[in-house]
Amino acid sequence: MRDMSLVGKVSRLYRRTPLPANPCITVGNQKRQEAAPVAANEQWAGDVTYLKVNGQWSYLAVIIDLYSRSIVGWELSQTRTADLTVSALKKALMHREVKPGLLFHSDRGSEYGAYLFQDELARAGIRPSMNRPKHMTDNAHVESFFKTMKTETFHGLVFESATQLRMTLAWYIDSYYNTSRLHSSLGFNTPKEYESKAA
Repeated sequence: MRDMSLVGKVSRLYRRTPLPANPCITVGNQKRQEAAPVAANEQWAGDVTYLKVNGQWSYLAVIIDLYSRSIVGWELSQTRTADLTVSALKKALMHREVKPGLLFHSDRGSEYGAYLFQDELARAGIRPSMNRPKHMTDNAHVESFFKTMKTETFHGLVFESATQLRMTLAWYIDSYYNTSRLHSSLGFNTPKEYESKAA
């Protein structure tokens, strides 16, 4: 190359800068260390799923009581932020008598790791728990609910608006799933019946 007066072309050198610190809180899977709940409001779990209406995504956050499988709080939004999960939590706290020490389990998503959500848990005296990395089955009860809900009231139906979707979900969760739908895991009782028999 020197004899022919050629100069090599050097590509630009990129130096990788360290990623910013994760702004979300992560905790271990505390649920794995505890026995199954023996009463309502001992262990809750939450997650978010996607529902598409007219080409627009809506996001459904739910909170399930792991004792009775009852949906104790839910929220639907067109944005997936910590405000969504905080709203679902606040609705659950409005309708449930919670004692300090209740365990709340979720995945490691930013909506649950956000300080906004974790602070809300702390104010209520609720202990956080999260999936182990790459272990989606750690939150199997909520995943099972989403599959059931989508099969029974979403797939195959046409929704004209997010408002119509919200109305359908309100009927399904509050008037059917919690009060009328029989669960084999509860001895073919509804969540409401299962809790009332234990009271």
